[in-house]
Amino acid sequence: MNILFWSVLLVLIYFGLKKAYKNTKDIALNRLSIENEYTKEHSPKLSILHLSDLHLENISITPEELYTKLKDEHIDLIALTGDFLDRKRTIPKLVPYLAVLNQLKAPYGMFAVLGNHDYVLRPDDLNTLIETLENASCKVLINQHEPILVRGQLVNIIGIDDFSTSRSDLKSSYHGIQHGINLVLTHDPTIVLDMKHHHFDYLLAGHFHGGQICYPKAYHLAKMGKLARMNKIKGSHTQDGKKYYINEGLGQTGVNVRIGSRPEITIHELSLASAQIKSGKAI
Repeated sequence: MNILFWSVLLVLIYFGLKKAYKNTKDIALNRLSIENEYTKEHSPKLSILHLSDLHLENISITPEELYTKLKDEHIDLIALTGDFLDRKRTIPKLVPYLAVLNQLKAPYGMFAVLGNHDYVLRPDDLNTLIETLENASCKVLINQHEPILVRGQLVNIIGIDDFSTSRSDLKSSYHGIQHGINLVLTHDPTIVLDMKHHHFDYLLAGHFHGGQICYPKAYHLAKMGKLARMNKIKGSHTQDGKKYYINEGLGQTGVNVRIGSRPEITIHELSLASAQIKSGKAI
């Protein structure tokens, strides 16, 4: 009886792990339209490709597969929200992915922030990671913002450094910012709970992997802060009337399996409509 029980259990575990590994190849390509109270039928849009948590040690897609998925998409801007890798020896693996992203020819460029796993690297190796990104025309934003002009509308790309490792600095990120559409890139979305007095029109983040292993739910995320304990670990949410999105990530950390979550590529179509202030009135 005991032998039969353990034999059945081992078979179930084997097929369960096989299915959990297969899930890492089941990549979701999600499309969202983000509007606001000023959006009209012909309001200008910004199409944003959002990738997060590549975790190149356990990434779910090859550079060639990524290009095939995206080559026919309309993409204006590329946003990478941290956790590229854990080890120095993995840095060269990033290069072909950046080359593929550059082949998409996003007219408004590519921007990145760093995540907690990137900060595991030694300082010299972290600098190599940043140089690798910037040598591929990817602007790394560390508590700073970069204004761009999109179809006559000023868009502030605001990069807030990783909250989970206490590197976020909202004051520096917003210092000297001009009136425009505020698009925030950050790794740990928990920062939104501290942003009541910092305006953003849309915020992109990652960090939670959608739980990665959710059976029956992601209990292991409870230690990852207030937002995770509120079960806000993926998808679209609102905080203080402001919209944000948590990407499930393209790679896995720890074990290379997923249960109850999927690797994700997201394309956000952000409305650039805003109130124009003239004579004290919004028009």
